[in-house]
Amino acid sequence: MTARGTGRRRDRRPLDCAQVAGALQGFVDGEIRPRLAARVAEHLGCCAWCGFEADAYREIKRALAHHEPVDRAVLARVRAFAESLLNEEAPPRGG
Repeated sequence: MTARGTGRRRDRRPLDCAQVAGALQGFVDGEIRPRLAARVAEHLGCCAWCGFEADAYREIKRALAHHEPVDRAVLARVRAFAESLLNEEAPPRGG
């Protein structure tokens, strides 16, 4: 099946954690296409770890908007998540 008028195939496969990680900041900022945002939201609804990471991004964004220091534990969680993706490991399950 192709998207109308584009010649591109619609991708109905669920996103994996690495794909969500690549789109997460744009999702939190409301800067990604609606269809991708819906797929990210679907993943966040069934993946507790990625949902936890989305919450961490939101907390960082909130702190920066209020000119407050960002909680070091939140930054450590985001860093550990990114490193796990770079190392192609399963994300750590704890904070």
